[in-house]
Amino acid sequence: PERVPQEKQQHLQNGQLMIMTNKTTLLASLLLFIACASEKEQPQTNPNALPKVQLALNWFPEAEHGGFYAAQVHGYYKEHGVEVEILGGGPNAPIIQRVATDAVAFGVTNADDVIYARAQQVPVVALMAPYQINPRCIMVHESSGIKDIAKIENITLAMSQRPAFSHYLRWKYPLTGVNIVPYPGNVTQFLMDDNFAQQGYIFSEPFVAKSKGGDPLSLLVADIGFNPYASVLIATEETISAKTELVEAVVHASVKGWAQYLANPTETNRHINSLNPDMGMDILVYGATESKALILNETARQNGLGSMTAARWRALLQQMVSADLIPKNAVDPIAAFTDRFLP
Repeated sequence: PERVPQEKQQHLQNGQLMIMTNKTTLLASLLLFIACASEKEQPQTNPNALPKVQLALNWFPEAEHGGFYAAQVHGYYKEHGVEVEILGGGPNAPIIQRVATDAVAFGVTNADDVIYARAQQVPVVALMAPYQINPRCIMVHESSGIKDIAKIENITLAMSQRPAFSHYLRWKYPLTGVNIVPYPGNVTQFLMDDNFAQQGYIFSEPFVAKSKGGDPLSLLVADIGFNPYASVLIATEETISAKTELVEAVVHASVKGWAQYLANPTETNRHINSLNPDMGMDILVYGATESKALILNETARQNGLGSMTAARWRALLQQMVSADLIPKNAVDPIAAFTDRFLP
């Protein structure tokens, strides 16, 4: 092959070096561009953003959750440095499981469910209890002549199988001639059958039944001595230990929300109605009014809204043990709740 002259060879080498240098420069520029673009695509963390947590309810939004929604609607959670998303529940909502697995930070349940959970080594703890008197009732027809739960007999009684109260009633009373069937979740059968009774919340099913022309008579389960705290705010032992300031903020804001709801529930009720249109403003107003006596009893007036006592937890535990709902010595009632975060 023809030899390349030395000066031409040097020229070609210089050209190749320039091409290589340009390629290197282009590659470096391209990498720098990609890096800058990647940095721009990364979401920027706002150092002033409030921590966000979720609070799961045990039922659809109703008056029994009014204080938690009031804390959200009136900005009390944000005032205390936390943003709370409230998640509605429904029949057999797995609140304990969701809290225990850290799917949500906080939940709302009843005190008997806390005892159940701790008996199964699930470390959930009650933080505050709005309802000092449980709103659970047995709704009978006034025409039946039944005035006392102990006198219930010869009727069909609709009750859920899971809650402790239904097991306790069957353990404590003979319920002669009573046919126990699953709770239907509405009052349709009650209105059709004078020989039909069912569980309910004192400010919910009885109100609906009466508005539809029925003759409901509400018999509070609390009146027979079985009175678990209701709408209890819970978290895990780990959350309480690791996020103390967050827990305190949620508890304080929730207590303030319940005080607001009892004083002036209108704005909060509008919000609840928007989330659950089946709860009309009339029933929500009734629920808020009826809740006052159940929340602000003498104990709450003395010790503060949301307060709990060791005596009440011990009594509930003993009732559940007596009814063979949990084994003896399975639960330490003092560990089931804490009042350290209450204002």
